[in-house]
Amino acid sequence: MISKILLVDDVSMFLELQKTFLKFSSVHVLTAQDGVEALGMVKKERPSLVFMDLHMPIMDGAECCARIKADAEFKSLPVVMITSEGKGEDRQLCYKAGCDDFLTKPLDRTLFLETARKYLPAIDRRDSRIPCRAKVKFRAFGITLSAEILDLSPNGIFIAADYEVALGTILEVVFQLPENGALIQSKGRVAWLNNCKERKKSKLPVGFGIEFIAMTEESKAALKHFIEKHTQSPS
Repeated sequence: MISKILLVDDVSMFLELQKTFLKFSSVHVLTAQDGVEALGMVKKERPSLVFMDLHMPIMDGAECCARIKADAEFKSLPVVMITSEGKGEDRQLCYKAGCDDFLTKPLDRTLFLETARKYLPAIDRRDSRIPCRAKVKFRAFGITLSAEILDLSPNGIFIAADYEVALGTILEVVFQLPENGALIQSKGRVAWLNNCKERKKSKLPVGFGIEFIAMTEESKAALKHFIEKHTQSPS
């Protein structure tokens, strides 16, 4: 049976963002836009995990969470609370309501999926990645360096380079897609390392994985078209 995840937020944009995070996971996504609607969904659909915004009209997330945890039938249902700011009082309010975890906006895709996987192994952190060799330039701390991309996905790239970079480093990356030569420009965050000290994937050379965090709309469209073209037929 496919697990269900309930996403609760009064802003549709945030619901759509979370749904894109889960698009590669084998789960059924449900949504609600206030605490009252969420309570009804919990009782009717019996989800396996809830991500819920704190500040909502009609009934806020803290009250909804407290009611879920007060119900003997649903007290073991994991609830992850989300707030717009990491204020100490908001965090205390969420934990007092009985939540199991806590995230802040703007939501980080990797952290969102890692949190979800604590409670649901069906959550897939992987992207649809395709091999792609292309020269890339990246800039950090006022220095511009060159290297080569070995694969890419809608959310990031793997750069083969023997440079010392730290996890979380913010870079500016520029590269051209093969075939059509479209220029891709984005800010990125070093999400994982593949070096002598931290070897995540033995089949890949020394390098690091970049997660896109701010890409131009033109670049998004070009990258999406390129990936869709190369993933039409499963390998």
